[in-house]
Amino acid sequence: MAAPRPLQAVLHVVPLMVLAVVLLDSATDFFPDDPLTGVVTPARLALGLGLVALVAGGARLSSFRTRLDLPVVILLGAAAATTFLGGHPTAPLRGLLTVVAGFYFVVGLRRTQPESWRAFGLLATVCVAAAGMAAFTQVTNDVPTGFCRTGMLTDVGCGAGGSEALTRAVGTFANPNLLSAFLVLLTPFLLLAVVAVGERTARTAVTLVAVVAYGAVLTTYSRAGYVAAVAGLLVLGGAYWVAPRLDRRQRRFATGGGVLLLLAGGAAIWETSRAGASLGVRGNAWEAALRIAAHNPMGVGLDRAGAVVSAAVPGKRVFVHTHNMWLNWLVETGPVGLLGMLGITVVALLSAARAAREKSVIGTAGLAALTGFFLSAMVDHPANQDRIATLLWLVLGVVMAEVPARWRRPAPTAPLTRPAAALPAPRHGAGRPISARPAAPVPALTRQRPEPLG
Repeated sequence: MAAPRPLQAVLHVVPLMVLAVVLLDSATDFFPDDPLTGVVTPARLALGLGLVALVAGGARLSSFRTRLDLPVVILLGAAAATTFLGGHPTAPLRGLLTVVAGFYFVVGLRRTQPESWRAFGLLATVCVAAAGMAAFTQVTNDVPTGFCRTGMLTDVGCGAGGSEALTRAVGTFANPNLLSAFLVLLTPFLLLAVVAVGERTARTAVTLVAVVAYGAVLTTYSRAGYVAAVAGLLVLGGAYWVAPRLDRRQRRFATGGGVLLLLAGGAAIWETSRAGASLGVRGNAWEAALRIAAHNPMGVGLDRAGAVVSAAVPGKRVFVHTHNMWLNWLVETGPVGLLGMLGITVVALLSAARAAREKSVIGTAGLAALTGFFLSAMVDHPANQDRIATLLWLVLGVVMAEVPARWRRPAPTAPLTRPAAALPAPRHGAGRPISARPAAPVPALTRQRPEPLG
C-alpha cells in the first residue's frame, strides 16, 4: 500500500489532535476562558479546524447524519427563539452551538476514521486519571476545597464540623458534584482502552486507572454520584460480562433485579444521610420552576433559570440551576426546548441499548455512561457547566456514530467486533472478526468467557 500524501496525512491527524485537546480541556480546563478575538475561543477554533479537516479529508453530509438530528434542530430552534424574541444575550446560544458542533465533529470523525475509537478510549484514560488523581491529592493532603460532609453524607460546615467534617474533593472542577458527573460519564469508556491494548499488563494498568476513577467518586461524598456510579457499573458489568451468557428471559430477570438493587441502594443512601432537608431545597426549586414555566411558554432565556428561581424562592438561597436537567431546559426554552431535550435523551438511550444488544463495546460503555449521568441529572444539572456540557455532547457523538442514522438501515461504520488480537483469546478458541470492514476491525462482545484482566 502506497504511503499517504503529506496533505492526506495532515487531514488524518488534525481531527485526532482536535479530539485530544477538546477532551483534555473538558478534564483540566487548560484552555483560557477569554476569547482569542471577537467570539472565537480556543475551543471553537479547534472544533472549526477539526470540521474543516474532516470535510477536506472526504467527509460528506451523510457522514454527519444521526438519529438525533431532529431533536437537536428542535432544541436549537427553541434556544434561538427564546434568545432573540426575548432580547437575551447571545453568549449562551453561542455556547450551545459550540457543544453541538463538538457532537457533529465526533460523529464525522468516527464515521470517516473508524479506528478513532482507540484514540477516544486512550484519551478517556488520561482524562479520568488527571481528574481522579487530583481528587485523591486533595483528600490525602487535606487541601481545603470549601465543601465538607460527614461520613453519613450530611452537609456540615468545614470550619464548624470539627472532626466529623470530611473534605469533599473537587478534583479539577469547581465543586464535587461536577467531578462525580465527569467521572460517571467518562470512566465507562475506559473499556475501549482495555480492548484496544493487546498486552495483559497494559490492560491491568488501564483497569487500575478505572479503579482510581471510581474511588475518586467516593471522595466527592455525592449522593447522586454514588447512585449514578453504581448504576453505570451495573449496566457495564451486566451488558459486557453477564448478558452474553443469558437467554432473553434470564436477561429480563437480571435487568429487573439490577433496577430493584439500584432503587434499594439509592433509598438506603438517602435515608442514611437524612437528606430530607436537601430534598426540600430541591423541592422548592422544582415547584418554583414549574410556576415559572407555566407563565413563560417561550422560556426565560438560556442560563437564566438559576437567577429566576432564586428570585421566586423565599429566603436568601442562591440557585445556579433548577437541580434537574430537563426541568432546567423547560424553564429556559419552554415546552419546545423540553421536547428537544427529551428526544435527545430517549433516542440516545435507545440507540446505545440497541448497540449494546448487538455486542458493541461502544454501545455498552455509552449505555452505562448515559444511564449513570441521566440518573444524576434528575436531581442535579451538571451539564449547566460548559466543560461537562462539552463532554456530554462528545459522548453523545461517540454513541450516535455507532448506529445508523435511520432505524432500519445498516450502520455506516464498522460495528465493534472483537478481533483475536484485541482481547485475550478464549481458552477454547479465538474470537472471530465479523466486521464488514476488515481494514479497521473494532472489538465487540462475545458469548465466550475472556481470560481475567490480570
